[in-house]
Amino acid sequence: MQIGLLSLGDLVPDPATGECRSEAERHRTLVEQAVLAEQVGFDAVHLGEHHGSAYQLSAPAVVLAAIGERTSNLTLSTGVTLAANLDPFRVAEDYATVDVLSGGRAEIVAGRGSFFARTFEIFGQDPADSRALFDEHVSLLVRLLREEQVEHSGPMRPLHGETSRPRPAGKLPVWVGGGSSHSSIDLAAALGCPLMLPSVFAPPDAFAEAVERYHQQWALAGHAEPPQVGACCHCHVAADSQTALAQFEPWYAGYWAWVQELIVAYTPGAQQLPFDYEAMVAGPAVVGSPQQAVDRVSHFNQVLGLDRMIFMFDLGGIPDQQLYPTIEMFGAEVIPHIRAL
Repeated sequence: MQIGLLSLGDLVPDPATGECRSEAERHRTLVEQAVLAEQVGFDAVHLGEHHGSAYQLSAPAVVLAAIGERTSNLTLSTGVTLAANLDPFRVAEDYATVDVLSGGRAEIVAGRGSFFARTFEIFGQDPADSRALFDEHVSLLVRLLREEQVEHSGPMRPLHGETSRPRPAGKLPVWVGGGSSHSSIDLAAALGCPLMLPSVFAPPDAFAEAVERYHQQWALAGHAEPPQVGACCHCHVAADSQTALAQFEPWYAGYWAWVQELIVAYTPGAQQLPFDYEAMVAGPAVVGSPQQAVDRVSHFNQVLGLDRMIFMFDLGGIPDQQLYPTIEMFGAEVIPHIRAL
């Protein structure tokens, strides 16, 4: 199993002190986290993408290029690239540029971003078109990265024999972020793309059916390569479970409240969900001692059969002086035990 570091770039105050990073400091810590992650044994860094909110990370390709200059082996990936909103020709150009600069280390995880309907309005799009936009853009993106002189007559983004430049240094992987709908699962399987599950939203068992369908559709498509599945979680570790749970709760609770307000503001008709810390820790989150983290990841793997799992530590305003030792402990005491799962 490969291990990745995930950040979405939320900019919220530390609930203990009320202090909040500047926008510049928040972006800088993304680079420093990734450098540390490579040093302690992570395989990949995944950066999210949002627009028009206090999720500060809007240009992951730019930040990944900066990380690429400070690292040697780390896979430079996303979590996710908003493929429905962005022009696929431009996405191909941006990430192929990261790829050639980093010696073939770039990746894309393409997501629909349907939780944030206002993002479509920012880009002058109708949220009702999100599925059609996503399906066509991802299909076209895969072709642009694999082929030259691409002809495409789709209604959303026609192309007439165009070639995106630069060409990727190698086979730049495109994952499909999805698992809540059959459409995204089937798209990933049809295109031969790895599947990244949105497993921060529910316990791993809730996605077992999605993985089964993905494998079935992959087999029907007749791909020569084996399918790949990834999952993500919020994570915090400390020397013992009581310390980990007590430390993480205020950051997690503050982050949850902030995200719920954002979803309601960005998506008409959305309802705020209450924060249930015990349910989150028992379900989609990994919080506890290093051994408990190993056991929880082992359960994720048993249920979902994972090729990669990505962990988000830096949520809710956690300060760097507590964030970096947590990542170091995870690298020293968790990664060696889960790498062989």
